Amino acid sequence: MGLATLVWAAGAVPVPAQVGDVRNVPDPAIIKAGSRYYIFSTGPGVEIRRSVDLWKWERVGTVFDTPLPSWAEREVPGTRLPWAPDISYFNGRYHLYYALSTFGGQRSVIGLATNGTLDRDSSDYRWVDQGKVLESHPGRDPFNAIDPAIVVDDQGRVWLAWGSFWGGIKMRRIEARTGMLSSEDTTIYSLAARAGVDAVRGPRDNQAIEGAYIIRHEGSYYLFVSFDACCRGAQSTYNVRVGRSAAVTGPYSDRDGILMTAGGGTLVLAGSGMIAGPGHNAILAEGGRHYIVHHYVNVAAGSASPGAPLAIPRTLQIRPLYWAWDGWPIAGAPITGPQ
Repeated sequence: MGLATLVWAAGAVPVPAQVGDVRNVPDPAIIKAGSRYYIFSTGPGVEIRRSVDLWKWERVGTVFDTPLPSWAEREVPGTRLPWAPDISYFNGRYHLYYALSTFGGQRSVIGLATNGTLDRDSSDYRWVDQGKVLESHPGRDPFNAIDPAIVVDDQGRVWLAWGSFWGGIKMRRIEARTGMLSSEDTTIYSLAARAGVDAVRGPRDNQAIEGAYIIRHEGSYYLFVSFDACCRGAQSTYNVRVGRSAAVTGPYSDRDGILMTAGGGTLVLAGSGMIAGPGHNAILAEGGRHYIVHHYVNVAAGSASPGAPLAIPRTLQIRPLYWAWDGWPIAGAPITGPQ
């Protein structure tokens, strides 16, 4: 049985629901701090949820006290809320990267907020907005500055991946001390794109790629991305793909040897049964095990109208991530209880 077959079958089981406040958790990012897990997601102020067992989740507030940072609407007119956060820990602080944009637009900004702790009961708990890290402008940049994702390489260097539609997934080196773009390495690395994508003209449904996430496993780097349409309710076609590289900056190739910059990507997770559009994943490494954390649409929720593509809730789901004999990841069935 091939990897794609295994993955497809995993999506065909009945849909178990995580417990608690999980019905609308788009673009989840996950981290463990102490004995608790935290998920950050798209929403007013960047929503925060907490769990002790990966199963039962409670909403515990937001990163920002207002729906948007104070400077957001000046930089990105029409933006309504932060999108697709990424949470990471380096240089002694938690780094929360987030995106500001408008649906289908390329005027976008990636911002950064930092905190010394995720424990809300600590006197040190305070999110500090560090402002703009990266931006994109229509007609100027061959990328869209959304969907940030941090990875720390085997030499301790910090990297930021980002991108959606247009020229695909890009990467820049980050200065660990500041969390901002490196002045030492200013190269923009190209990691993945859909074949034939027009970087100037912008989005076309069948060229969609976004939601990068990179992990290091047994000497290789794995780049996860989401293909196709994220936000059409029961008609969403989002699916998760992966490629592998010996170097964090690529080149990444899929299981068949196709470069991800040429449209390659081995299927990890796709919709089936009552699950539509699983995607925008993060990966949690926990005690030798891995979990893939993503959102999906319950088909029973119906289809989104063209005028309100984000109106249908995207629900949190967590699955174990296994590794095949040849080192490629396999998504298991959704968890059904505390871990």
